[in-house]
Amino acid sequence: MPATNPTSAGTRLEGMVLVLILIAVGGSAGAASFTHVHDWTMANSPANTPGWFGWANAVISELVPIAALLTIRRRRRAGAPIGYPMVLLIAAAGLSLAAQLAVAKPGPSGWLLSAVPALAFMALVKLVLAPAPTPEHLPPTAKSVEPIRVRVAEQLTTEPAPPAAITPVPEPAVEPEPVPVPTHLLPPARFAAVQHEQATGAPITPAELADRLDITPAVAGQLLATIGGVR
Repeated sequence: MPATNPTSAGTRLEGMVLVLILIAVGGSAGAASFTHVHDWTMANSPANTPGWFGWANAVISELVPIAALLTIRRRRRAGAPIGYPMVLLIAAAGLSLAAQLAVAKPGPSGWLLSAVPALAFMALVKLVLAPAPTPEHLPPTAKSVEPIRVRVAEQLTTEPAPPAAITPVPEPAVEPEPVPVPTHLLPPARFAAVQHEQATGAPITPAELADRLDITPAVAGQLLATIGGVR
């Protein structure tokens, strides 16, 4: 049964806790901000404005930043620009913050307490949008040890064993068999050699003798060696 890695188990537990915290903070901030935007809308709307109008503004002001946040994450994964959804996110967060301050009790304490939901939402957005650490930002040991382990494992599992060295066995030298000298060719060979030397002043070569007697150069060489024509 494989042993559980305590580091990976701790990482999963931390991730679950972080998700629960984000849900709790986001839900609380959204509920408070939702109510403040509704109250602010109704306080600044004409008389006889139906109540659903305030709730509509609250829904819009709270769902637009969530949609913008999801769009930013999707575009970041795809490497697409995030300028427009980021503008929507900032505008919606600013609208929510304005609503919190508008319904707050005048004074620094009232403004701060009323702005907590919007500020909490912005902090939540910062946590969600924070990029994951890349290999360039990891400590030197984390960057160097793991790739070495991976390379060693790949070499052990994928590299074939080197073939054993094979010592070539030298082949024995084969001496050419001597070409038998046809005795009936000795007279014409001697005549051709004498005639060629008288005509040219140079001894006849095996190639020339072979051409005259229509024999192979090897036989012509044996004939000249026998009659003493090679000088």
